[in-house]
Amino acid sequence: MIHLHDKTFVPYISSEEIQFAIQNMAKQMASDFFEETPVFIGVLNGSFMVLGDLMKNYRGMCEVSFVKVASYEGTATTNAIKQLIGINENLEGRTVVIVEDIIDTGNTIVALKQLLKQHKVKHLKIAALFFKPNACKHDLKIDYVGIRIPNKFIVGYGLDYNGLGRNLPDVYQIATND
Repeated sequence: MIHLHDKTFVPYISSEEIQFAIQNMAKQMASDFFEETPVFIGVLNGSFMVLGDLMKNYRGMCEVSFVKVASYEGTATTNAIKQLIGINENLEGRTVVIVEDIIDTGNTIVALKQLLKQHKVKHLKIAALFFKPNACKHDLKIDYVGIRIPNKFIVGYGLDYNGLGRNLPDVYQIATND
C-alpha cells in the first residue's frame, strides 16, 4: 500500500506484467512498420516511461518526439484539453504513432487527431499501455493496447496523482475506501 497526498493506493499491476505488455506492443509495431520509419509521439507527462521502454524493445528504425497536453486535475478529468508543448516536426506524408500511457475518456486522443490532421500525416496509429473501455466517450480505433483495465484511478509507471507516483515501477489503483 502507498499513500499519495490524501489518497491510499493498493498494488494492481506489476512491473513484469507491464514489461510483457510493452514487449508485445513493440513486436506488433515492428511487424506493422517493417518497411517504414514511423514517428512515435509520446504524450507528456505520462508517456515518458512507456515510450522509453517501448523504444528499448522496438526493433525498427524510427523517430521520437513529444507533445504535452493536460486534461486532469486530481483524480478527475476536466474534459478540456490544453496544449502546452506542440509538434515542431514536419509530419506531412509520414506514419505517426501517438503513444499514450492511458486512454480513458478519449478526449486527449480526439484532440490530438484533430491537431495531426493539420499536419497532413499519411497514417495515424494510436498506442496506449492502458485502456479503460468503460470510460471511453468516443468511438476510437486504438491500434495497440497493452492492458485493458476497469474504470479505476491508477498511479505509477508514468501515471500520477497530483504530481506524485510517476516514478513507481508498478501500478497501483486507488483503494476502494478513497
